[in-house]
Amino acid sequence: MTLLTRWEPLREYSSMQNRINQMNRLFRESYSPEGPEEALTSTSYAPAVDIYEDEHNITLKIDVPGIDEKDIDVRIEGNTLTVHGERKIEKEEKEENFRRVERQYGEFTRSFTLPSSVDTGQVNANYNNGVLKIALAKKAEAKPKQIQVNVGSANTLEAKPQLKAA
Repeated sequence: MTLLTRWEPLREYSSMQNRINQMNRLFRESYSPEGPEEALTSTSYAPAVDIYEDEHNITLKIDVPGIDEKDIDVRIEGNTLTVHGERKIEKEEKEENFRRVERQYGEFTRSFTLPSSVDTGQVNANYNNGVLKIALAKKAEAKPKQIQVNVGSANTLEAKPQLKAA
């Protein structure tokens, strides 16, 4: 008796993609210029950033745990905000025989193009519990303005005199 099986191309594609990812990781770890051990500990990375806005500020929250505040550089040039930093591997840990390294070490740079509504003279940066919070104040003319709408009768509008042609 012959048994028929249904071919599912998506399952085949998923299996093939997993094999490709494994091969890429193998080549990246084996042939990196630093060697297989250093490849895991010296890669650059991009920390996660949340950006939100209210009527007065645009605020960025950047996750940079384990980084000293002296190793973080925040600067504005033109209309670009750049945050640069480095997470250094601790020397006493380097002596250990790692079985697995998942935390990333090395330098990072994140750049953000600022809208014209930002007042670059009023920037505040705070670092607390591994989170860098940057508040960018908006210019006064960029803040929303409440316009009062008058409701009333026609007597609030003055009638202009009509000129007659001679």
